[in-house]
Amino acid sequence: MHHCYIDRHSGIDSFIHRLDPRIKLLSLITFLLFVMFTAPDSYIAYFLYGALIIALIALSQLPVTFVLKRASVIILFVAFIAVFIPFTKKGEVCAASYAGALQPTVCYGGWHMFFAILLRACLSVLCTVVFMSSTTFSDFLKALERLKFPSLVIMILSFMYRYIFVIQDELMQMWRAKESRSVGGAKKLHVRALANMIGVLFIRSYEKAESVYISMCSRGFAGGIQTMNHLKLKTADVFFFLIIVAALSGIRVLKG
Repeated sequence: MHHCYIDRHSGIDSFIHRLDPRIKLLSLITFLLFVMFTAPDSYIAYFLYGALIIALIALSQLPVTFVLKRASVIILFVAFIAVFIPFTKKGEVCAASYAGALQPTVCYGGWHMFFAILLRACLSVLCTVVFMSSTTFSDFLKALERLKFPSLVIMILSFMYRYIFVIQDELMQMWRAKESRSVGGAKKLHVRALANMIGVLFIRSYEKAESVYISMCSRGFAGGIQTMNHLKLKTADVFFFLIIVAALSGIRVLKG
């Protein structure tokens, strides 16, 4: 079955793709921290952050439609949650309405917070998509290991990404078998079949986990991430990180 992997464009030969994954991960964390601690009403700073991300997308040569499509999934979810913020934050009222016994009010501070959350989400997700899509998942895990992240977290991420597609295939095969055997019929029967599918999928997942663990132990798995690429910092990697920090610091100073 066709799967949409997060590193499907990691083979592009661009400047961003050639960077050390540790530098990309540190740059991403630095960018997220700067965006997180930017004041809600600093729209000029958000605009400059966006310009920086556009430059990164251009350097990475990633398809713009791919980046936007990946980011839109999370951004829509954030927007659905953040839409209630203008009604909950207290301050100077800019609009009010009556809905029976309720009187919802919208404050200026709430609107600023709403737009700030949306902008932060857009910038953070876009930057994450750029750096993650330009790195193979195995190199990303290797970078986490070199940066001394907890080995248990790395193993969970590794197995989750590797075998979530196997579980998806199992589910789709079961769904097709169910559809071929239950054309029409009452909705009650479809719900019962779906409940049975979930139970069977859980059992199959447990059995698959045991067989994978035994196979890995028999092949000498020692808990480390093995990759064909040996991570080695280059001068260009260090300069890139310094430029990112300098650009973010400059934006911070300008907006202040």
